[in-house]
Amino acid sequence: MNEGSGHRCRSNGEKMLLQTMCGLAEIYDSERIFRFWLGFRPVVAFFKAESVEVILSSNTVIDKSFDYTLLHPWLGTGLLTSWGGKWRLRRKMLTPAFHFRILEDFVPIFNEQAQIFASLLQPHADKRTVDIVPYITMCTLDIICETAMGVKVGAQQDSNSRYVRALYEVGETFMARIMRPWLWPTKLFFMSARGRRFQENLSHLHNFTRKVIQDRKAELLKEKNGELEITQNQPDQHMGVKRRKAFLDLLLGHHLQNNALSLEDIREEVDTFMFEGHDTTAMGIAWSMYLIGLHEDAQKKIQEELDSIFGDDRERHITTDDLKRMKYLECAIKEAQRLFPSVPFIGRELMEDVVVNGYTVPRGTTCFVFTYMLHRDKQIFPNPEAFIPERFLPENSIGRHPFSYVPFSAGPRNCIGQKFALMEEKVVCATLLRRYQIQSVHHRDKIHLLAELVIRSKQGLRVRFRERPPSHNVGHNNSLRWSCPAGPARQHWLSENSRLFDDDMRLHSI
Repeated sequence: MNEGSGHRCRSNGEKMLLQTMCGLAEIYDSERIFRFWLGFRPVVAFFKAESVEVILSSNTVIDKSFDYTLLHPWLGTGLLTSWGGKWRLRRKMLTPAFHFRILEDFVPIFNEQAQIFASLLQPHADKRTVDIVPYITMCTLDIICETAMGVKVGAQQDSNSRYVRALYEVGETFMARIMRPWLWPTKLFFMSARGRRFQENLSHLHNFTRKVIQDRKAELLKEKNGELEITQNQPDQHMGVKRRKAFLDLLLGHHLQNNALSLEDIREEVDTFMFEGHDTTAMGIAWSMYLIGLHEDAQKKIQEELDSIFGDDRERHITTDDLKRMKYLECAIKEAQRLFPSVPFIGRELMEDVVVNGYTVPRGTTCFVFTYMLHRDKQIFPNPEAFIPERFLPENSIGRHPFSYVPFSAGPRNCIGQKFALMEEKVVCATLLRRYQIQSVHHRDKIHLLAELVIRSKQGLRVRFRERPPSHNVGHNNSLRWSCPAGPARQHWLSENSRLFDDDMRLHSI
């Protein structure tokens, strides 16, 4: 097995991690596997679909990697960080919460928050450039707070609230701790100034979540005893409007019916939803908008598709039926997630020896699925640096290895909320693109990537917005379709037409 040294990651921490990993991946591209040391821990990185399948499809290699244990003070052992029997029980219990019929109820929340986002951009239209990342992040935070907890935190109107600041500081501290092995011991970390601040922020986050849970439990008990009208007709003290069902209600149902979940169990899962459904979705939207803003042809096709659905109506809420018709927009979002997967690494800890690609990887090894480079396998994605949404049309996905594209992981521990995330991303992107023409300021060779909790751009993602003129489209054209040849001609088409999308997509930023 090829070996590299991870000590280079330490000098500049987060700034060097992705660059170092990509450099090692280029050196060991033939086998698409290498090993290195992170502190005193051995790590093996995989970025070949066949190798990734061995790790992610296994029903025994399900324990998350060591770095996830650093989340325990925040998330406890909820769905993301638990293992073994507890994980299997929680997964089985929580899966019904993400049934399509339940997700449909969240679409109005997606619409309302997306329209607030679009209106906040209006003063900047036709004027100065805007870094869209902070705007999108506050939008997704508002969405996850309302869908997970049933409360409105108003992050888009007040991004400096104590809860928002605590959430961000905790995330930043977690990433800093991963890159500093001397801070891994919990007692030592909590003795440091950074650790004490981390505990203060955790206390605020946990107290906020616990209060929301206690208040909602009290309401449900009153409803059960007939002391309160049905939930949907009752103003909520946090929201000031009729309360909608949230994931919290489903969790409390398990608690009240058979005590299958304690209140602290519920706190773990609610905080896990907040962690998993916030930054990841925000960067999925941000990278999609950035890439669409770089490619006029793709943007035109998306807007033609949206005009065929909505005509010139820029205000009507998007429905689940509308989402099903946004075929090309979905392809563009998926292609953005291929180029810039929100999570660059998926970690697993081996509890037993595993044979991968002819190598025996011993127990105790940390395995990284390197999604960023996995998605750049030129054998599967010709001209891998080009932005070509057509790759994800159904006819062009036939025969593609199922583990060659894993933005939401795959196998038994795949992301339970991936349908939720894709629906949210489509609503937010469609809301913006119905109203605005967008143009990204910096070309990709000027973007410097950082691997934090998610893949970010060091300088943000700056975009110009221009209000769209009327489309003169009555919204009845259902025949829009973009395709490329199938069979042997497909690779040639993708290679030739990639020039339409980008003249030079070499990885200058790495």
